[in-house]
Amino acid sequence: MGWVNDVLKELKENKIAKVRPFGTSMRGKIESGQLVTIELVSYQNVNTGDIVFVKWKNNYLLHLIKEIQEDKFLIGNNLGKINGWVLGKDIIGKVTGVCD
Repeated sequence: MGWVNDVLKELKENKIAKVRPFGTSMRGKIESGQLVTIELVSYQNVNTGDIVFVKWKNNYLLHLIKEIQEDKFLIGNNLGKINGWVLGKDIIGKVTGVCD
């Protein structure tokens, strides 16, 4: 996924990334192709309801934090699907802006 590589590169270089991800799993919060700003974040600064850029099963997703238990985070999309639990170290960035 091209936008994922762009995010990884921009976060490493600038600690902030602006990309236009494509997909429908976050419809209602992020529409396919919308401009999204993602900032490098420590998992301690993530709350339930935040949209995060997270490593998931050898891939990367923009998903919602559904629940937090210490350093474990339950992630899912905006359509009701629950993916599962990730460790805090797998959360790389947090969405701080969405616009057309």
